Amino acid sequence: MAGAYFDVDGTLVSTNLVHPTLFYVLNQGTPLATLKRLGRAALKSPSMAFAELVDRRTFNELLYSAYGGMSEDRLLSLADEVFDDVIRPALFPGARDLVRRSRDAGHDVILISGALDFIVERLVRHLDASGFIANRLEIERGTATGKMLKPVVAGPEKARLIREHAAREGWDLAECFAFSDSYSDLPMLSVVGHPAAVNPDKRLELLARAYSWPSFRLG
Repeated sequence: MAGAYFDVDGTLVSTNLVHPTLFYVLNQGTPLATLKRLGRAALKSPSMAFAELVDRRTFNELLYSAYGGMSEDRLLSLADEVFDDVIRPALFPGARDLVRRSRDAGHDVILISGALDFIVERLVRHLDASGFIANRLEIERGTATGKMLKPVVAGPEKARLIREHAAREGWDLAECFAFSDSYSDLPMLSVVGHPAAVNPDKRLELLARAYSWPSFRLG
């Protein structure tokens, strides 16, 4: 057996982490609560834009601070709407077929994403994948604190998490596959024996060409 590790944002779906967060911010139950959260998010936007360029972990931490004060019940009750309205319509043409072909080849399909666990879980069910590695919010007394539980799934940390996951499953990483769209996921792609660039950004496209990695677009 071998694992096939799929990045999500940009690889299987055209959305990114901001889109579901914005959905939650805009659906706070009252206009006043929504305006307050939008205002706080606007104040953080310059820092987030800079962090996205230099440190994906910091970007995630800044982004997910927007969930601070939201009840766990509301987060979970809106998760189906987030998936139906934001994630599912953004699936790239061919995403389901790519996952299906991995399953048909006998691979366990694992989604690895900086998105939140209760959203990624719904995509796992939709794609009939085997499991996932995703970010988790810290919850205290039924309310999100605005902090993330470790480990933070971002950047080079993805490679470590894949190594640990494969070891638990008894998989040989040389036989495993990984798919991503972003040069920032180079550590994740390099840790497996069969990396592939899907909808690659320019730097990853050039690297894939240099190393003769499979490179293709889903939509």
